[in-house]
Amino acid sequence: MDPTVLAWALAQPTGSRAQTLAAAFTGGTTRVTFDGRTVEYRSLDELGRALSVLHAAENSAARRPNVTLASFSREGTR
Repeated sequence: MDPTVLAWALAQPTGSRAQTLAAAFTGGTTRVTFDGRTVEYRSLDELGRALSVLHAAENSAARRPNVTLASFSREGTR
């Protein structure tokens, strides 16, 4: 498990999907209940992958900065 992903998930509001998954992962359990649904993961590794996918989906919404190159020339404008 990537420590950055786990730290991000633990910092989420209590009751959120990410925080619930992180709490289960750190507690060593593979059964997670949220929004009235219970999911049984096959292993902690699978739970960690689900958490990583959630992290990637949440953070892909953050836009990368756009870069624009402007070029000016005085030649030919007389």
